[in-house]
Amino acid sequence: RPVDVIELDSIRTLMQAGCAVVACGGGGIPVIQKEDGALRGVEAVIDKDHASSLLARKINADLFLISTAVEKIALNYGRTDQRWIERATLSELKGYYASGHFAAGSMGPKIEAMIDYLSCGGSRGLITNPPNMVRAVDGKKGTELIPD
Repeated sequence: RPVDVIELDSIRTLMQAGCAVVACGGGGIPVIQKEDGALRGVEAVIDKDHASSLLARKINADLFLISTAVEKIALNYGRTDQRWIERATLSELKGYYASGHFAAGSMGPKIEAMIDYLSCGGSRGLITNPPNMVRAVDGKKGTELIPD
């Protein structure tokens, strides 16, 4: 999991100037900071969902939207008793996650990232697919995730 966003000051400056900023793409470039302050690249994979959640928390985003392959998250995904979730609180989301509803290589990291965002004061999260992003922001599609 990422622990910092190195270019945070630049991201904030660009945002304040009204620029649309694309950041943490693919999770970002993995580096460590040496004792002298220098950055050194390391072999690692930074999870893109966790990097995005960290950035959303650091900039105090009032909305954290995760784009994925499905319109909504589901319990019992792919089974005959599958149930789509339109809205859930942080406590409900934690319970679903603890019950094993979200696979580690699939929806799991997205749910963990959303839990982190909401647990640290985030006000609204959305998970949906690209065709439904605008409608999700308007409350008509996707899964909305909110604090308790």
